[in-house]
Amino acid sequence: MVSPALQLVSLILAVIGLVGTCAVTGLPQWKVTAFIGDKLVVFENRWEGLWMNCVRQANIRMQCKMYDSFLMLSPELQASRALMCVAVALAFLSILIAAVGMKCTRGLIENEQVKHRILIGAGVMLILTGIIVLIPISWVGHTIIRNFYDPLVPDSLKHELGEALYIGWATAGFLIVAGAILCCSCLNEEARSYSYRPAQYGKYNPKQTARKIPSMYSKSEFV
Repeated sequence: MVSPALQLVSLILAVIGLVGTCAVTGLPQWKVTAFIGDKLVVFENRWEGLWMNCVRQANIRMQCKMYDSFLMLSPELQASRALMCVAVALAFLSILIAAVGMKCTRGLIENEQVKHRILIGAGVMLILTGIIVLIPISWVGHTIIRNFYDPLVPDSLKHELGEALYIGWATAGFLIVAGAILCCSCLNEEARSYSYRPAQYGKYNPKQTARKIPSMYSKSEFV
């Protein structure tokens, strides 16, 4: 039987992955710009996220503004917004399916074989969610690093890796690990349940057969 503690650990990791996915989707620190003017007069931090950009100057409160149009975003941020929304929905659905298939959940499904298959499906969905999170995070990170070392890009337009990207990489790891735990544990249980087991009854015993053969005929038949 799959360990309930192992199921609980994978579910906790999946919930952490869901919270991280929601946080990464909403945080504006995807692209961070920090530069100092030529005369050390202007110092400001610019943050660009999926939904807004923020500006924070020295000794001034941070000001954020929502994007006026989806087309204002760069191609990687446009794709990232769509993929992260899909990842949030898929992570939430995966957790619900995993909760239904857990051993401690009673009253919905009693067949253990069906529960194992449900958990395997939830594990595959969690791994897929982690991959979906990893794609936009790595894409944006690659674009930032490429533009940073490109001499044709002005210094004022160069960015650094924001905190949201690091959280996104950790979140993808949590989701993939949670899905792998569910899949591996349940697949091992399925293989164990379908493994060959020698029959315990009906074994051939020559001595018992030899005793039973004469009893099949009465004495009168031999006379």
